[in-house]
Amino acid sequence: MLATAAAIGAAALAGCSVPAPRRTGPTADPAPGMPIARTRRAQLMQFAAHPDDDLYFMNPDTQRMLDAGVPLVSVYVTAGEHTGRNRVAGMPEVPPDRAAYSSARHQGLRQAYATLLGLDAFTPWQKDVITLRGGRRAEIDTLVHDGRRVELIFLNLPMHTSRRYMALPALWKDRALELRTHLSADSPVERSDTYDHDQLIDVLVGLLDRYRPTVVQTLDPDPDIQVSDEATRKRDSEQPGYSDHGDHTAVACFSWAALIRWVAEAQKGPGAIPAFVATAFRGYYNRHWPKNLPPQVLKEKAGHLVPYGGDPSWECGNPSGCGDYGVGGDRPLTNWKGWVRATHHRWPGAGPAVVARPDGRLDAYGVLGLRAVRWQETEKGSGRWGEPVDLGGGPLAPALGSATLPDGRALLFGVRFAALAGRGGPNKREVVLLEQRSPGGPFLAWRGLGSPERGDDRGRRVGVPVAVTAPDGRVHLFVRNADKGVSTRVRDADGAWSAWRALEGTDEVQDGLAAAVDGAGRVHLLAAGRASVVHWVDGTLAGPLPLAGDPVAAVPGPDGVAVYYRKPADKTLLASTDSGNAFFDGYGSVAAGADASGTVLLGRDLRGRIQLRQGGRLHTRTQGTVAVQAAALHLVPGGPLAVGLGADAHPWLWRPVSAPRL
Repeated sequence: MLATAAAIGAAALAGCSVPAPRRTGPTADPAPGMPIARTRRAQLMQFAAHPDDDLYFMNPDTQRMLDAGVPLVSVYVTAGEHTGRNRVAGMPEVPPDRAAYSSARHQGLRQAYATLLGLDAFTPWQKDVITLRGGRRAEIDTLVHDGRRVELIFLNLPMHTSRRYMALPALWKDRALELRTHLSADSPVERSDTYDHDQLIDVLVGLLDRYRPTVVQTLDPDPDIQVSDEATRKRDSEQPGYSDHGDHTAVACFSWAALIRWVAEAQKGPGAIPAFVATAFRGYYNRHWPKNLPPQVLKEKAGHLVPYGGDPSWECGNPSGCGDYGVGGDRPLTNWKGWVRATHHRWPGAGPAVVARPDGRLDAYGVLGLRAVRWQETEKGSGRWGEPVDLGGGPLAPALGSATLPDGRALLFGVRFAALAGRGGPNKREVVLLEQRSPGGPFLAWRGLGSPERGDDRGRRVGVPVAVTAPDGRVHLFVRNADKGVSTRVRDADGAWSAWRALEGTDEVQDGLAAAVDGAGRVHLLAAGRASVVHWVDGTLAGPLPLAGDPVAAVPGPDGVAVYYRKPADKTLLASTDSGNAFFDGYGSVAAGADASGTVLLGRDLRGRIQLRQGGRLHTRTQGTVAVQAAALHLVPGGPLAVGLGADAHPWLWRPVSAPRL
């Protein structure tokens, strides 16, 4: 339903009115030196547009944290009511009932998360009403088992307006409208509320402040450009021009705007910057690329969509229905769109950037609270980290690129949300640089490197910066661009930067680039593409490599690189230099390097645990906080080590091979 002031009338719905003046909330200050909250507790919070977005696009990451005992709060912005028809394959069409269909989908989520906790699908939940900022109300369903806790919060905004506009995209663009919430059947919430643009952001900020998550998962605020004819677009359920559902994009934008405002409010007040790690997940993008989940992981992920889909014959105790029947049974696996068969991060990174200080201690750099931070090892070889030091620069996308200059100084590269205004305001991203003054020392001010794209809309599609330093002292910076190709800038040894230029050729590559310098001083860049792994040498297109489902890793040799990859939907890690040699089973991206023992490989096993292979031996990390995102491989004389971020937003260091400290 749609509520507007009388003066707006039908003209507003037709998009002919002038939007109301934008109200500006607090904005994030990129200056460094802010205090950062201290916490060693873990809390996962995820924001979804519809019931099932998390099951399709955020798993298996969500399940890995639940399995480790991390409590979860999942917020669903729309009621998921759509047309109100809970279709059953092979059965006659049912009359529309939006309240019942919304309730059935909520029941499906309860069934799915009960199984995620290892319980019977029909385990009873505690239903309550939560009071939000501004006095608004929402249903909150809670299930606690064996020390683990899941809370589901249903805001119940509509998916469509009375004129069939998609409601959330319209609210993000601010057509001077308010949205009135749906009432789901069998819900303890008995009265509707209204939301405008700012009020929705404010409610999300209030939830963030209430739960203070250490890990936040969202959908993709900047989906790829995807041009297709109208029939294809509708068949693929995508919004015009972009490879995702319009609700996914709008809710992701609202979620990131809320994260930015949450941090900004903390800066303005007496508190500290909230310490959290943010991750965004690709949505319908998945169907356009090779699938990356091997059968064992896919079976587990799809298995949790079965209780969500439910069945009309089930006796679940919910009068309005026992799930979203169109998703039940084997349909997640037989659906030709294949959304369940892949999980991709919007900004895939190689883990924290790890740099050795002149005194032998390690520095780790990452993004915490949307800001760059540095953790320092307390003593050489101790594996213990001090508290994070704020380097500012925010709001930043979750992954940093890095390079080390010949004199040992670190360069950090990020993608900054230069603007995320909505309501017809600017929505802009830029590549930024932080340069160290001296090895292990302080940094210069942040510097903007612009974007390889002209126009803010195309600029939103820029990927994670990846950089490498050549023997001549030049730093080669690469980013994925809006055309799904690669653009580059080069920093000369004197610090001067070239202009952006696009590399020749494209296979429509995925994000998650890999760069390496071989023994001959040549710069190699590799990117997993739609039909092959694309390979450039010194900026020139080389021969293609086999198709991969995930970003690849490269180990330089005397006159080339060895590439480590997995075939689509395959568990086995392979090498381009030896097609018969399988290294370890798992899924997701890998990191690789070489030391005196030979090739060292780092990745995840089929249960999501970090594993490292060195000298023919395989080691698995079985203790410590569960890892989020990727881990970084760092080679030192005492043996290789892995550095990553845990669900408690604190770094961990794992040295699987015992060796004397040097």
